[in-house]
Amino acid sequence: MLARLFAFLLAAMTYMNSSDAQDRNAAARARMVEEISAMARETGGETGRPKFGDAVMAAMGKVPRHRFVPPSEEDFAYDNRPLPIGEGQTISQPYIVALMTDLLDPKPTDRVLEVGTGSGYQAAVLAELVARVYTIEIVEPLGKRAAKVLAELGYRNVEARVGDGYSGWPAAAPFDAIIVTAAPPEVPQPLIDQLRAGGRMVIPVGGSFMSQELLLVHKEPDGKTTTRRALPVRFVPLTRERGNVAK
Repeated sequence: MLARLFAFLLAAMTYMNSSDAQDRNAAARARMVEEISAMARETGGETGRPKFGDAVMAAMGKVPRHRFVPPSEEDFAYDNRPLPIGEGQTISQPYIVALMTDLLDPKPTDRVLEVGTGSGYQAAVLAELVARVYTIEIVEPLGKRAAKVLAELGYRNVEARVGDGYSGWPAAAPFDAIIVTAAPPEVPQPLIDQLRAGGRMVIPVGGSFMSQELLLVHKEPDGKTTTRRALPVRFVPLTRERGNVAK
């Protein structure tokens, strides 16, 4: 009898601890969403987006960011700032994730390419909004870790691979939208080529951390592109496989 009572109490405590953790994370996500909304209003004159779409904000309020950061950073997972994820890389500031997602104008039927999986967080946010996400990460440990977390969270509409994202994913092209989460010195032509006519790309471009612009690129039906600057940003550089770096 005592053994059964102890087991019951232990199960109840475990459930309560789990429930408390879920409530704590839900409250933290809600606070994060409020901070993103406030920042969107402050920067709206520059970005043209003073308010992000309801679907985008719902995704930001749902995806468990704490699952995409190292254990040492979990207490800060819902702070509105970038965090280190190892291998010299970071998970982007939640506001920037929301802004880039909103600029991409995701549709439920879209097939989206992400260059720079990183932690996998941006892919998870996109997976809540589109039909299919193809994501590439050149840093193998990060790519494998992100794929594992995405699978554990049940994101079956995400296909992840390790490789050089500068060249895109030709076998899965064309894409309705492309998002790049590291900064090349210019917009890669292979990505423009793999963007569907009428599609859009969100990409940070610049030669250093101090001189980067977040760009929104539209591909017109005739194949030409138009570009709009959204915001000065600071992203890690887009790295390439050694054999693919221009001499």
